[in-house]
Amino acid sequence: MALFSNLGNYKNFGLLIIRVGLGIMFIYHGFPKLQGGPKTWEILGGSVNVVGIHFLPVVWGLLCALTETAGGFLLIIGLAFRPVCLLLLINLVIATLVSLHGKEGGLMNASHAIEDAIMFAGILFVGPGKYSADKK
Repeated sequence: MALFSNLGNYKNFGLLIIRVGLGIMFIYHGFPKLQGGPKTWEILGGSVNVVGIHFLPVVWGLLCALTETAGGFLLIIGLAFRPVCLLLLINLVIATLVSLHGKEGGLMNASHAIEDAIMFAGILFVGPGKYSADKK
């Protein structure tokens, strides 16, 4: 369609929109987990039981909260982009598994984590675009 034919010229702006949008949402979801303290981190870190990790739940929970919060910020500015995408992808795979195996498990319950994981898997290959601290 001719109306949209020139939008391909703005790929980097599209990547910026994706980075900022996802970054804000991950900060929004991660910061309360970070503020929750050791009790929240222990509950959150207990999620890794789904992959057979049964030790140091507080540490895993803190790492999860830090990944979401700091990762969201780094996404926005586009710094350490690919490592952040990989860490968030791992985080989302765990979230997906927990959702699938939980009390109210099922694909519908896990769909948000799956959608975000697909997005991070894709932009891991595409990169942050030229409007980022990692620009080449």
